[in-house]
Amino acid sequence: MLGILGGMGPAATADFFTKLVALTPAQCDQEHIPLLISCLPQTPDRTAAILGHGPSCLPALLAGLRRLTDGGAQAIAIPCNASHHWHAQLQAAVAAPILHIADAAIAALPPGDGTVMLMATRGTLASGFYQRKLSALGRRWQVPAADEQPAVDEVIAAIKRADLAGASAALQGLWTAFAGASIDAAVMACTEIPLAAQHLPAPPFAAIDTNLELARAAVTHAIAQGWNRTC
Repeated sequence: MLGILGGMGPAATADFFTKLVALTPAQCDQEHIPLLISCLPQTPDRTAAILGHGPSCLPALLAGLRRLTDGGAQAIAIPCNASHHWHAQLQAAVAAPILHIADAAIAALPPGDGTVMLMATRGTLASGFYQRKLSALGRRWQVPAADEQPAVDEVIAAIKRADLAGASAALQGLWTAFAGASIDAAVMACTEIPLAAQHLPAPPFAAIDTNLELARAAVTHAIAQGWNRTC
């Protein structure tokens, strides 16, 4: 059984579940992957915690993780990029493997040595786990300019308050700005951002949906374990 530690935010968790179901090669109910979803929106704000402006998220994440493993989850997916700041501590607490969203996203990048734009919360960028993983692979990366990051913040905030039109408009402005930069790909390293992208024309560079890639990795893992049944 796959466990989903979600609620950060709820819309991103619902999107992850939808993508996971769509990616599963099933012909009937019984061929889908058994799931246990924990949606915990009261988890403290991840960016505030990483930047030292709020309480740590680790106790809440650990509590949610234990609920999943106590319920029978044998692998965990967390459709929230910033929560992976605590990946090592979370993995040390349970035997079940916790799939890493950055590993899944980076594996989907187009080959070559082109520059990768990281679009994320300020907390995820400050954590630096994407930057470290990309640098270890010899990939060049950059983050939005100081006058662009507020637009990234607005995309995320708009999705959280259910303002899809506002989120999409803010993201379209960023796509236009990034189109003039020498980048090969943009990683949407906050799981709210792909929700804003779904109604926009594709930008002239690869746009990596971290929710989609985590779902893809989760389906691959689950099928390898034989968790889906035959009709």
